[in-house]
Amino acid sequence: MAGLILWAAAASLAAIFLAWRLKKQHQDVYDFSRQLEKWLDELVSGREIKTEADMEDTLTSKINEKISRVSHIWTSKTAETQREKEAIKELISDLSHQTKTPIANMKIYLELLEGEKLPIQAGDFLRNIGRQTDKLDFLLRSMVKMSRMETGIIRIQKQRTPLIHTVGRAVEAIVPKAEAKQLRLSVDCGEEITVNCDSKWTEEAIFNILDNAVKYTDRGGKIRITVTVQEIFTKISVQDSGKGIALERQAEIFARFYREPEVHNQEGIGIGLYLARKIIEMQNGYMEVHSRAGEGSDFQIYLPND
Repeated sequence: MAGLILWAAAASLAAIFLAWRLKKQHQDVYDFSRQLEKWLDELVSGREIKTEADMEDTLTSKINEKISRVSHIWTSKTAETQREKEAIKELISDLSHQTKTPIANMKIYLELLEGEKLPIQAGDFLRNIGRQTDKLDFLLRSMVKMSRMETGIIRIQKQRTPLIHTVGRAVEAIVPKAEAKQLRLSVDCGEEITVNCDSKWTEEAIFNILDNAVKYTDRGGKIRITVTVQEIFTKISVQDSGKGIALERQAEIFARFYREPEVHNQEGIGIGLYLARKIIEMQNGYMEVHSRAGEGSDFQIYLPND
């Protein structure tokens, strides 16, 4: 009987000890997960995690040491990246400044020479030089703009904007080129439609698409801009009656410096569509193209409504 009582007491003690042990393990797991979450939050926030020297030799202390090493490496890399970005920013600024003056001077000299009485052949040469100077100026400005965007120097500043104004400015800028080719431009955009966007850069994206449409639409063709409010996005569609784009090339047209083989006689350097998509993506939007060779193209910009 006494043995049975002792066995029951031992079993009770064992059960109590096991329950205490399980509770302690549960508490240890909870404390560890809470500490780990805290370290991860600090890591995500960019704060460097220090090694806690007073910790005992436990799993938590080992994890702390490894996370602090990752944090130190991350912080060092971030600082290095920032230094590189500042160096690139300075280089781009210098490039922009250093090229503006000589190009401006070249244009002035060309204007002065064009006012002089020169042989016909010399006049043709001057006009060719003028076109090449304009092309060089456009190339350098585009390269600087692209570099600023890729390095994060350009910041998108969004605010609620009536799209009719943004689209209108882009259309106004393209009118001279469209009229030179006798293209018919039409716009369907309600005055009440507003989007939270950077109006200046959105205008740039729309202009680049319109410029592309004008460039590859034959004389007498048409370009239509339509703005439609959908459930999540507002769609800006630019449809043209141009040459269209073969299906197998549609994945390439947004790449930097891409130009289709048969259009190398046209002006351009192949970054307009690249910049347009980059601008829209920086505003949490996206772009699509729907086209068939010989049947025109429909470039669609989607900007979030919120």
